[in-house]
This record gives sequence, C-alpha cells and structure tokens, in this order.
Amino acid sequence: MYTIFWWFRQVLLILAGCFFLTFGIHVLIAAYYLKDPYSFIMAFFASNLIILISATLILGFILRMIKVYRILKEDG
Repeated sequence: MYTIFWWFRQVLLILAGCFFLTFGIHVLIAAYYLKDPYSFIMAFFASNLIILISATLILGFILRMIKVYRILKEDG
C-alpha cells in the first residue's frame, strides 16, 4: 500500500519544509539589520509566520511517517 515513492515523497516534503524553515530564520536575522521600524515589524512577523508554518508541516510529515511505520510493523 505504501510504496517507496510514498516514502520518497514524504522525505522530499520534509526537505522542502526544512528549506523554508532555514529561509524563515534567515529572514528573521535579516530583519534585525533593518533601520526602518515598519520594515522591521513586517519582516519580523513574516519570518515568524514562515517559521511556524514550516515547522508545523515538518512535524506533521514526521508524525505521519511514524504512524505509517507503526502500522506496517504491526501488519508485518
């Protein structure tokens, strides 16, 4: 039921989530170098939104993989 392509797709989605997580962290770091307060606030909240969404997606994909692994292990 769960082929190697399903696992490969999950790993790719986790890697994409990790990319966006690191991108959000870089945006957060760059926000602190901005001089304009309005630009800082916008970049700060945008980076936090990127970080939160990507971290949630990564956690969801990992939990889904663990769930499927346990089901497959029980079916043996």
